[in-house]
Amino acid sequence: MNAPFDQNAPKKRKPDWIRVKAPVSKGYAETRKLMRDLGLATVCEEAACPNIGECWTKKHATVMILGDTCTRACAFCNVKTGMPRAVDAKEPEHVATAAAEMGLEHIVITSVDRDDLPDGGADQFVKVIQQLRDKTPDTTIEILTPDFRNKHEAAIEKIVEARPDVFNHNLETVPRLYPTVRPGARYYASLRLLEQVKKLDPSIFTKSGVMVGLGEERLEVHQVMDDMRSADIDFLTMGQYLQPTPKHHEVKEYVTPKAFDAYASIARAKGFLLVAASPLTRSSYHAGDDFKKMQDARAKKLARMGA
Repeated sequence: MNAPFDQNAPKKRKPDWIRVKAPVSKGYAETRKLMRDLGLATVCEEAACPNIGECWTKKHATVMILGDTCTRACAFCNVKTGMPRAVDAKEPEHVATAAAEMGLEHIVITSVDRDDLPDGGADQFVKVIQQLRDKTPDTTIEILTPDFRNKHEAAIEKIVEARPDVFNHNLETVPRLYPTVRPGARYYASLRLLEQVKKLDPSIFTKSGVMVGLGEERLEVHQVMDDMRSADIDFLTMGQYLQPTPKHHEVKEYVTPKAFDAYASIARAKGFLLVAASPLTRSSYHAGDDFKKMQDARAKKLARMGA
């Protein structure tokens, strides 16, 4: 049995390198209004992302489909837990409308866990992709999915057939910490999910992320990198874990920018097409720019192999 988190423990002071300004720009307000008008949730708000001011000012938002209520209660996540509402049949159309109105070149679609649904919500991902292809055909599509627990094979087949440009699923942390940090998930099941995407369609970029500062050891992180490469994952993101509330898992360490640079160097040496590692890196931070970098990196790799 894992010990409960001490809500009365003194809170670690955030270092200067992860402090951000409060969002006040006109672009932020316009993005917020559009999401409200269309009844869409965003992971930017629900997960209390520190980059929301920067991203929303640039009219970049990560849409969270299947509602704003998750069927799980991961110790790191700020999204509320409970019994979700029925799936909104108009949600795919609203997502495509938002992408069109914002003029998005690249969109990231994520979701809460929906263990209550027979397919885990896979069909809604497919419908969103189809609507985006229809309404904004030039927008590249990145999805960040849950693990579709106990149903991932059928779910992945369905989603891969709809052909998103990037398939992201985060491992989040090292295997040893799963019982306390991500108790509803299984580390190797998540790896197999990403491996299956590549086997079904090698042209789809795969991506996964981990948080640091949860109590992991450096060599454990290196092992996760090796596991990701064994699953042929193209893109690794690494960021600092930030504790949303006193009820969540405590921050064990604020990892320095220099340590992030060291992790990034090791990851690149292991063969990832792209690595993003910094205290404020999040799964969809600069996702559009990173997609173009991945395309360039793959083209160069193929050119070298053909030489």
